[in-house]
Amino acid sequence: MTKSPARCLILACGNSLRGDDGVGLWLAEWAEERFRIESDVRVVFRQQWTPELAEETACAESVLFMDCSAASPPGMVTLVQVSPALNKDGLATHFLGPAELLGLGHEFYNSLPRTALLLTVGAGSTELGETFSDVVQAALPGACSLLEETVLNFLFLSKLA
Repeated sequence: MTKSPARCLILACGNSLRGDDGVGLWLAEWAEERFRIESDVRVVFRQQWTPELAEETACAESVLFMDCSAASPPGMVTLVQVSPALNKDGLATHFLGPAELLGLGHEFYNSLPRTALLLTVGAGSTELGETFSDVVQAALPGACSLLEETVLNFLFLSKLA
């Protein structure tokens, strides 16, 4: 592995030109500012997760994925554990989910983070536009609070190990 490992990797995706789809990017920018002095926290945000990110997930102690969710009710903030999985249909070259990224990291680098979680905010609208729906806007303080609590727990647990 060539990347220097992060104790806590925050990996977000989304499209800031598609309304609520940009919530993952917004949260990543918030986290980057909140944890700017924490050398153990690395924030990476992209429009989509690609195979190139598997190395970063493989060498991190903990990973917090962030994205919007079309499956959750609008504005609902959810935090779930992610387990590695391989895409049995072949490697997608343009987009992977968190489970597939972990699976690739394990397959190629024989390594997994100790903890991997996915934080999502249910999307109200992904129409063209650079603003969030009212329901997602209202959910941002709770999402930021959960993000902060999760990262601080990751850092605390890594110091115990």
